[in-house]
Amino acid sequence: MFGLCVHVVVMLAMGIEVVIQAQAQPRAGNFHDDFQVTWSADKVRVMDGGQRLQLSLDRSSGSGFKSKKDYLFSNIDMQIKLVPGDSAGTVTAYYLSSQTTFHDELDFEFLGNETGQPYIVQTNVFANGVGGREQRIYLWFDPTADFHTYTIFWTPKLIVFLVDGTPIRVFKKTPGQPYLDKQPMAVYSSIWNGDEWATRGGLVKTNWAHAPFVTSYRNFQVKPAPIPPRIDYSKLSWAKGIALSPSQARLPPGPRCTIARCLWLPSPCSHLPFLRNAPLQASNHRETQKKK
Repeated sequence: MFGLCVHVVVMLAMGIEVVIQAQAQPRAGNFHDDFQVTWSADKVRVMDGGQRLQLSLDRSSGSGFKSKKDYLFSNIDMQIKLVPGDSAGTVTAYYLSSQTTFHDELDFEFLGNETGQPYIVQTNVFANGVGGREQRIYLWFDPTADFHTYTIFWTPKLIVFLVDGTPIRVFKKTPGQPYLDKQPMAVYSSIWNGDEWATRGGLVKTNWAHAPFVTSYRNFQVKPAPIPPRIDYSKLSWAKGIALSPSQARLPPGPRCTIARCLWLPSPCSHLPFLRNAPLQASNHRETQKKK
């Protein structure tokens, strides 16, 4: 019976792999065609025929953009290069939002820092207008030296935040708890001044002598949600031990239910603590400028 179970799971995984290979490669989005400026058009620069975009922030204002389309259940990638140098006080937000009265939202927020210090990425989940689910980690690389891929994998039962293919957070549909399965959401990004809370709880302020602060974007892609994200297997141990909460990281030994397999075959592995919502972690998040 055990052998049959393993055989069925392997065949399912192989079948999904065949489907993935059969899919045409999604094209990189074009910022002229797929997005529109939401504020401060003079601080939004589109380059290379729409293949790259830059947002900038100075003392007068930040800037932002949004997708022209809304999405419901997708695998969404964006490559981003963050503000280099002394970025203390700045916030780059990359997120999905329904922008309704009781809105749903999935956030990546990158909190600026003093030169030479690791960047903090803060994730948050709003369901039916209720947030308060902030979690923070330090990025394990310099996100200002090159572009890196930030992914939101969103299905009717599971949401995964990934950085360069490494899962850093899992939010699973749980009976009795709100979930994001009814409201389509657009893709947004913005850069703005959050120095009342963003860096060391607001102790370090934005140094406007270094303005303008610039964040760069490229290679926006949307794939259907059934297609799983690419997993960086070399960092799974790191994800289990560092990025994910203790309850998410406790996986039983053995090859039958790996993290990557459970991302797209959740039923056989639904008992795993990794697929349960992480406990809420307190933060100093006091957003003083609404993301637009």
